[in-house]
Amino acid sequence: MTTDTPDTAPHAPHTPSTPHTPSTPHTPSTPYASSTSHTPSAPYASSAPYASSTSHTPNAPHASSAPHTPSAPNAPHAPRTSRGQANDERLRRWRLVLGGDGAEGTGHALTGRDAAMDGALNALYGEGGRPGGRGRNSRSGGLGASAPSVARWLGDIRDYFPSSVVQVMQRDAIDRLGLAALLLEPEMLEAVEADVHLVGTLLSLNKAMPETTKETARAVVRKVVEDLEKRLAARTRATLTGALDRSARTDRPRHHDIDWNRTIRANLKNYLPEYGTVVPERLIGYGRAARSVKKDVILCIDQSGSMAASVVHASVFGAVLASMRTLRTRLVVFDTAVADLTDQLDDPVDVLFGTQLGGGTDINRALAYCQSRITRPADTVVVLISDLYEGGIRNEMLKRVAAMKASGVQFVTLLALSDEGTPAYDRDHAAALGALGTPAFACTPDLFPEVMAAAIEKRPLPIPDQEAHR
Repeated sequence: MTTDTPDTAPHAPHTPSTPHTPSTPHTPSTPYASSTSHTPSAPYASSAPYASSTSHTPNAPHASSAPHTPSAPNAPHAPRTSRGQANDERLRRWRLVLGGDGAEGTGHALTGRDAAMDGALNALYGEGGRPGGRGRNSRSGGLGASAPSVARWLGDIRDYFPSSVVQVMQRDAIDRLGLAALLLEPEMLEAVEADVHLVGTLLSLNKAMPETTKETARAVVRKVVEDLEKRLAARTRATLTGALDRSARTDRPRHHDIDWNRTIRANLKNYLPEYGTVVPERLIGYGRAARSVKKDVILCIDQSGSMAASVVHASVFGAVLASMRTLRTRLVVFDTAVADLTDQLDDPVDVLFGTQLGGGTDINRALAYCQSRITRPADTVVVLISDLYEGGIRNEMLKRVAAMKASGVQFVTLLALSDEGTPAYDRDHAAALGALGTPAFACTPDLFPEVMAAAIEKRPLPIPDQEAHR
């Protein structure tokens, strides 16, 4: 920040105290100047972070060859402006993102907590972020293959970053640094932030897990499962209970139970043109489902490695559905073989440890098993959760789906049951199922109760992003 010189020296353009004209590109709030103008989206405009020795403009031909700084002689110190503070914060964030290589160009040094945070990021994302490796420059990191160092790093990132970021970094560490084997050690499992993706990794390591680690792993999985149940169970039960109640029709409904759409369709012959109305001689309404009224639900889950998050969510939903007296729920998992885990549905943790993530895929064989367990087609909902990369007989798979639908089964195909966004899937198989009247789409856990309610009531499914799935 500069101050105006006294009126007694109006013609001293070469002194540091000369005020800047509005057209001068250099402003006090910009710590570095360059020959190109700065834009808000980038903290620097060229590979050189410092100013050139001169800054010529048409309206300032006599600019001093020395850059003007707030520490010029006779210029009193002024507090930093909010714009200057915002610029510093922007440079700090870019410095953390870019990693401090020689060409990163911010010129911003990190100290204290920022420097420690930068070290944690560099251990994972720097050039040295490889098992036992070092980068090519002095700013290399890496976690190596040491369990104590990884455990310390896991504790550090939990101090520096919010839980959602920690989960992403843990996932990246497992993928980038090959740390999955270290999760077989109990002290490592106690240090991690548990989430759905970590559960998927543990399930994939289940067969290699030593006995000393299994109890710790089950505790981690149970924590995630219980959190999911708290989030999803109450809403799922309420939504499906209402759907089951409405699925029982009655011809003598109470006023608030009248299904007006079905009532109007049933009485169109009684339309009176002179009055512009329909006389409802016959009322159709929603009944109250008795406890003996049941729907059969079969969850058929692809347990190939890419479906890990879907397996976790489907197991939790299977346990919730099994707890409802008005539903009879069966849970089937498959790869190239088929396993019926229905007898373990009272504990989703047992279900999860009964799966074997990985291997191939034979959807046709799994659907054949499910089809053999259907006893009441008109009251059955089959939910296939798979990315549809079929390793079995494609045409047989499609014939089975068509046969189930023709018998009255409500068939639902979910490409994924997770919060991970649009998954990779076999588009040809998805299109073929769509042609049979069974659109395939990805579903979030929050939407799943609505999908099941629509299937139970035999109404159109609430497909997200309908245009993308036509």
